[in-house]
Amino acid sequence: MSPRVLIDATAVPADRGALGRYVDGLIAALVAAGADLAIACQRSDEEKYSRLVPGASIVAGPTAIAHRAARLAWEQTGLPMVAQQVEADVIHAPHYSMPLRPPAPTVVTIHDLTFFTEPALHSAVSGAFFKSAIRTAVRRASRLIVPSKATRDELVRVLSADPTRIDVAYHGVDHVLFHRPAADQMMQVSNRLGLHGKPYIAFLGTLEPRKNVPALIAGWAAAVADLENPPALVLGGGSGWSEEVDAAVAGVPAHLRLVRPGYLRFTDLPGYLGGALVVAFPSRGEGFGLPVLEAMACGAPVLTTHRTSLPEVGGDAVGYTEPDADSIRDALRALIEDPARREALGAAGEARAQEFTWAASAEAHLVSYQRAAEQRAE
Repeated sequence: MSPRVLIDATAVPADRGALGRYVDGLIAALVAAGADLAIACQRSDEEKYSRLVPGASIVAGPTAIAHRAARLAWEQTGLPMVAQQVEADVIHAPHYSMPLRPPAPTVVTIHDLTFFTEPALHSAVSGAFFKSAIRTAVRRASRLIVPSKATRDELVRVLSADPTRIDVAYHGVDHVLFHRPAADQMMQVSNRLGLHGKPYIAFLGTLEPRKNVPALIAGWAAAVADLENPPALVLGGGSGWSEEVDAAVAGVPAHLRLVRPGYLRFTDLPGYLGGALVVAFPSRGEGFGLPVLEAMACGAPVLTTHRTSLPEVGGDAVGYTEPDADSIRDALRALIEDPARREALGAAGEARAQEFTWAASAEAHLVSYQRAAEQRAE
């Protein structure tokens, strides 16, 4: 008999960034696999999860947990009560932190270790919190789920985590949404961005230090400044830390076009990614790199780095660069000048993306849940 699993979806942000796409994609696939689920969520998501998981127990937390500090406090007191209320056999905490005294075996997803390995890429406050949360999960969780072998290896290397308690579950991609877009979809997005068919380099992600956006801006500007029809750079995603990005933007030559549309509509992402000349994601470190996979699924040529998990996702189907501005400049210019290479990468990425499904991810999660439940029975 499969265990009843309470998934804590209260950390999912309203903008449905990568964490939201992970939790939503996983839950839908778990339902399809026949898992016995209960969901704790924000009040704003109660209707969504009621539709997604018909017949499951959906428990919305108090309104106050829309604020992070209140949510973390509720995680310690309210979530254990919910677990007892829905008679959960296992709790899945999908975003680093967990209750200190859970009433059931707890599985925690650890996305990456950059809080330890690249502390300068995070604020002091968030870095201290996530370091503490990860250490707690390594000590107290029944199982740890990671989205890549790179994250597993970092957990073992940096925190001496027990590798026998770590389960690798790659993320999937929603192939119904993320696929090669039609010409009218691409033009619709281009018009919304004010580009009206002008070629562009696309970035998708939070504008935070780890994503290396200032180096991307400098590398792009240097790569295209002397071109007769220079492609624009579009930075899609939330602002995060914007000071360094603002400084880099200020240095862009006046004749180049840089667009910062903020969060893009979820349904616009295939047209945005698939319509790009190149999708550039020169991150300094990822637990997985979902935007890379989504861009591949849309048939876009992708340029990323060899750092952490990204080669596990991209394989031989993407272009690679070092994360410094000069390397990005050279790699971008080479792709811009080589349409055949871009076409080959787009086709290879689209084919490789088919290997990553939420169904496969759900299967790996179910194995982890079962292992956690069995630990209680021992």
